[in-house]
Amino acid sequence: MGKEFVMFSLTPLLIGIFASIACALPGNFLVLRRQALIGDAISHVVLPGIVVAFLVTGVVSAMPMLLGAAGAAVVAVVLIEAVKRLGRIEPGAAMGVVFTSLFAGGVLLLEQTDTSTVHLDVEHALMGNLESLIWFKARGWHSLLDPVALAAVPGELWRMAAVCLVMAVLTVVFWRPLKISTFDEGFAQALGLPIAAISFGLVVAAAIAAVAAFDAVGSIIVIAMFICPPAAARLMTNRLEIQVLWSVAFAMLSAVLGYVFAGYGPLWFGSENAVSAAGMIATVSGLILGLACLYGPHRSRVGAGREEAV
Repeated sequence: MGKEFVMFSLTPLLIGIFASIACALPGNFLVLRRQALIGDAISHVVLPGIVVAFLVTGVVSAMPMLLGAAGAAVVAVVLIEAVKRLGRIEPGAAMGVVFTSLFAGGVLLLEQTDTSTVHLDVEHALMGNLESLIWFKARGWHSLLDPVALAAVPGELWRMAAVCLVMAVLTVVFWRPLKISTFDEGFAQALGLPIAAISFGLVVAAAIAAVAAFDAVGSIIVIAMFICPPAAARLMTNRLEIQVLWSVAFAMLSAVLGYVFAGYGPLWFGSENAVSAAGMIATVSGLILGLACLYGPHRSRVGAGREEAV
């Protein structure tokens, strides 16, 4: 049992946890700044950039993907300005048109080009490929101390672990300017903090997390984890430090329960087939958010009703 778990489940489970935490950390500040949908926008924009980067280089690796996503983001900004000025429509509508068009273009490129030799198609772009990230040389828990076995660990694990660590370090290092600029932009300007640079850096950090997670877990988890754990954590406390800890806990809980329910949930109901781990992880995160909306101690109708009754 231990051998099978380490070989088939440990790696995708850890990748799901790292990806969820990496997206949830910058998601806290995006939610507080009322920019939560930036995560959704990033996931739409990066797809055509990643596909074009693969078609140009012929490989799926971190640097070409990041450059392709960055190029797609620049194109998106230019198109938004063009649509807004030429069409004389509000920025929100221009963003909606451009983001959905770019995502549709990315899906079209995937369908019309030969990406069968790599894990880059519509299914993997949306749902990821967690189930296929198997540690073939694992022979049990002792493989965690075996250099030969560790060399065969899927590269997505090391990439997501590194990105998760980077997000944690950035959060700690820039905690004070992020906190001040998020809650009181005027005070931050009075202190001389570079507001525009901080906002840009936050979006860049979110984009890095999204691009790194895109190949392994797909866009569904990326979108869900930018919003659901931070939003649920916001309903649990009014202190930012505690909120970040809650969001990490909710992200980990979503990844673990989602992966378990995806693999074993259908069996409990008599079905022979498992469901998508990425889709189930996103579903569990949404359920946690729903429970927090109902029973969270802050800004909860149920909780407010109890307090008023007391």
